[in-house]
Amino acid sequence: MKLIILSFLLCCIGINAQSTWQPTPNILSNPNGQRFDDVFFLDSNLGWAANGFYAAIYKTTDGGINWTEQLNENDISGGYYFRNIEFLNEDIGFIGTLNGTFFKTIDGGSNWTEVANISPNPNAICGLDAVGSSTIYGCGAYFNPAHIIKSTDSGDTWTFIDMSSFANALVEVLFLDETTGFASGRNDDGGLILKTTDGGLSWTEIYNTNVSGEYVWKLQTLQGNDNIMFGAVSSITPNNGKLIKSADGGENWQDFEAPETDIQAVGFITENHGWMGGHTTGFYETLDGGQTWTNLDIGNNLNRIFIVNSTTAYASGTTVYKYTEATLSTEDFVPENNKHLEVQILKNPVETHLEFTINFSGDDNILIELYDINGKFIKQLSRDIIYQSTLKTYNFNVSGLASGTYFIDFHNNSGRSSLKFIKK
Repeated sequence: MKLIILSFLLCCIGINAQSTWQPTPNILSNPNGQRFDDVFFLDSNLGWAANGFYAAIYKTTDGGINWTEQLNENDISGGYYFRNIEFLNEDIGFIGTLNGTFFKTIDGGSNWTEVANISPNPNAICGLDAVGSSTIYGCGAYFNPAHIIKSTDSGDTWTFIDMSSFANALVEVLFLDETTGFASGRNDDGGLILKTTDGGLSWTEIYNTNVSGEYVWKLQTLQGNDNIMFGAVSSITPNNGKLIKSADGGENWQDFEAPETDIQAVGFITENHGWMGGHTTGFYETLDGGQTWTNLDIGNNLNRIFIVNSTTAYASGTTVYKYTEATLSTEDFVPENNKHLEVQILKNPVETHLEFTINFSGDDNILIELYDINGKFIKQLSRDIIYQSTLKTYNFNVSGLASGTYFIDFHNNSGRSSLKFIKK
């Protein structure tokens, strides 16, 4: 009888066990809370994580319990920012950077070599997606010009596709098979999603937010049902971002207000149960398909949510997080400040010239854009490439602006932020 009762109790405990988001243990130090920009898993145990600013790659073979550093900024020269990581199989993988360089491994990440056979050389790779046994797509960048790269022979040779007639910027690429897929980013009209059914030879716009300055940042299809799609829309101050959702493969879309402006990460395990997050938030959870959100008070600076199955997922942010039924016994790492770019307006209110300084901590890319008080795009002030740490002064003639309040939007490798100024 006691054995029957014990078995029943153990069964109940198993049934009631619920997965939760927790930081993975033993990942190496992340000074200043710099973001892990991407995480990729081949199965529930074998995966890699990429730290952006410190250009570091980590590998786990036991589901994130232990991590081994395979590459860091001291191993390569050039001040790279690692944006994403993707593997075709346990041996062949790729790192996309924001510095005009692309890396490949053929031994599971132990050694990396620069990919030098793409012409023209892409200025950055923001999104990667491996599909089938030997096909991989990439896209870039969050700054213009927009492009797609493609290989059908495991990265031995590449095709470059100019996407500037469709988009100003591309940040995500997601393929269902070798020929049918999606790319997202933005054009003059707003955040957009493009679709191809012929391996990238032709593209059709299937969605646009119609708010200039917004991005469709991340895409996901629901496991087991490719018709159900989700997207994260990164918006502009003072507007919140959005969750977008399609139940018919992208033909029609619904949008729901997201919990912050610069929303980026999205991941769903069912049609209604999922999470979002971004540069200034951790995990927000929805159980009703995005109509309402609950702050889980875990995580920070999220960029990618990678779904393995209904009970296991990983995410990249100020550390690597795991959604699991197990107890990892770790504490969340929250940086002392979440400031990504040091900007100081030298005089505010402004009469004829808007002048400010930016303290760049290293190589960087930056878009500086002007918006009105309602978040309406006015114009791009600068697209700048920074080659070293420097304090740089910018000066723009704004004498033609009407009196009022405006936002300057700063979008660099480490994030997106806005400052308010008053025009006399």
